[in-house]
Amino acid sequence: MSNQRPDLDFHPLRADLYQELHSRPFQVIPSTARITHIAVLITPEQRQQQFEHLQKLHRLLGQPWPEEEVSCYEHDLGDLRIRREVHMEFATYTFINLAESKTAPFKETGLSLLPQGWIEELAGTVVAAFHVDVRRSSEDARSELAFMRKYFEDTRLVGSSPQGGAARILGSFQLHSDNFGRFMVLNRDMSNSQLGRLVQRLMEIETYRLMSLLGLPLARDITPALNDMDQQLAVITQSLADNESLDEQELLSRLTNIAARIEAFRAHSTFRFSATRAYHRLVLTRLEELREDEVSGHLTLTEFMTRRLTPAVKTCEAVGERLEDLSRRIDRASEMMRTRVDLAIQSQNQQLLSSMDRRSRIQLMMQHTVEGFSVVVISYYLIGLLKMALNALRESGMEFNTPLILGVAIPIVMTAVFLGVRRIHYRFIRMARKQ
Repeated sequence: MSNQRPDLDFHPLRADLYQELHSRPFQVIPSTARITHIAVLITPEQRQQQFEHLQKLHRLLGQPWPEEEVSCYEHDLGDLRIRREVHMEFATYTFINLAESKTAPFKETGLSLLPQGWIEELAGTVVAAFHVDVRRSSEDARSELAFMRKYFEDTRLVGSSPQGGAARILGSFQLHSDNFGRFMVLNRDMSNSQLGRLVQRLMEIETYRLMSLLGLPLARDITPALNDMDQQLAVITQSLADNESLDEQELLSRLTNIAARIEAFRAHSTFRFSATRAYHRLVLTRLEELREDEVSGHLTLTEFMTRRLTPAVKTCEAVGERLEDLSRRIDRASEMMRTRVDLAIQSQNQQLLSSMDRRSRIQLMMQHTVEGFSVVVISYYLIGLLKMALNALRESGMEFNTPLILGVAIPIVMTAVFLGVRRIHYRFIRMARKQ
């Protein structure tokens, strides 16, 4: 059998499709690490600024810098590991401090080894920013929980034991005095690869949670306007149903105004609400992958998210569905208005045709009257011409009774004129019928 590669027509994106599954690998994290994760909303211009800022960080640390931007960049700088991921609308930075330390949790973070002032110059709007402290677990679970609680500034904690109790997670899902969130992971018997996957899922849960909640303020802002437009539309629809005498122009103007506002809201919110649903699904997927067990006295991450996050997402979905429903109702109301206007136009056309028909009949009667007068007038002039002809003949020497001839000629002339006029009249009627 030949070992030569077959010369096939490969798709130009085939290699990229293979690489896509490996573009964001899980990290390998030891049991002692201090991690800071930041998610930043960016515009296309800020994305380029961020890449140049990342190159600046490498120069400040005396390291070779990346020449081209990639969707996931990771570089190990000894005790500091940097990871940058670029997503659709945001970018994430993960700084892992691997230096040996005996300080209290969160005293040192992933930012501790960064050059002074570098992080403050990062372009974009920060949405998620939190620290993760990874440590070895002790044998005494109660003392361990007490140890973990005191570093969360007396906030109420949420926690679980994922992967069958192989580790323990505790967090508050709140901002602390340093304006960062905090999570603590105590590793019992996970390998560095398993621990890296666990921490990665935890960071994604918190990032996607906050990204999904970006739609909630927008939903709350839109709701009062939707209530007002819903009431206006109900009044307009009821007026149409009651068959009231309405000003169609004013009504159409109001409907157009409501429709324009609805479309403006839809244009402003469709992407945000769609993103909210997508991020929420990612959160639920990552929670399932944790396979949590309950820590006595604490809500698990899944329970907390189900109770707090899901209602917020449902609110966004409800507002989005309400926008679509209002848009459909406006279309139906506009259709009813168009039908009403069309019926009014048809009624006006019918009245106009009836009026034209009456005028045509009157014109016909007037025409017949004029025809009668025209017969008399034409006959009068013809008799006058005949009289002039008879007078000329008498002067030439011919003898005849002029009054008698004129008397006999009058009925004959009038009859001939009448028949001629009627013939012309019928001729025009036949021409009109043919057309």
